[in-house]
Amino acid sequence: MGILDGIVEWIAEQIMYGLDMINTSVLGALGCDMNTFLRYFPAAETMYSLLVALAIGLILLGWVWNLFKNYGLGLGIEAEDPVRLTAKAILFIVLAYYADEIVNIALTIGGTPYAWILSSELPSLDFASFNSVLLTIIGVCANGGVALIVLILTLILAWNYIKLLFEAAERYVLLGVLVYTAPVAFAMGASQSTANIFKSWCRMFGGQIFLLLMNAWCLRLFITMVGTFISNPLSM
Repeated sequence: MGILDGIVEWIAEQIMYGLDMINTSVLGALGCDMNTFLRYFPAAETMYSLLVALAIGLILLGWVWNLFKNYGLGLGIEAEDPVRLTAKAILFIVLAYYADEIVNIALTIGGTPYAWILSSELPSLDFASFNSVLLTIIGVCANGGVALIVLILTLILAWNYIKLLFEAAERYVLLGVLVYTAPVAFAMGASQSTANIFKSWCRMFGGQIFLLLMNAWCLRLFITMVGTFISNPLSM
């Protein structure tokens, strides 16, 4: 059993070292800054100008179509007021053209509390120390198979933490998609019939920034718990 315990203990330590590396690299990369997104999806920036042109084209097409519908008012067809429709078309053309600057303002506002969360002082965390703490505590309570119990607990901890990180990464990628498709979303606001799509995009965009902040907050809480447990495990 000594050799088996040594192998199991080594596997548990490697898992915790891997978590330590993931923790330091992923948390800093995810946020309201799109640099990491562009590093892995450079085509998003390249095709952004095409989406701006598409958005302006959709606004003009919707403007012409809704103006044409005014000729069918006598047939019971609903149509928007031409003056109001033209004003909205001009407004949303400007918004679609400057969508990147508008979105960057929102990202800067959301990125400020995200930076506060990441820069807050926390107990120093070394995931690899967690394995040693578990070995000490369980060794007092158990006579045999200590390393195997530690490995099981380590795997449970690693799996749940990685799920949290994957959820944060998923939020980040979805936020990047919303950022670089913003011109098309703004184009939907120029017409009364498609305004709900624009409103839904706004809610989704704001919601993703908020959820990304909550993911970072939950991960930092988790790190605080582990750091406190490692520093004084017998107080729990």
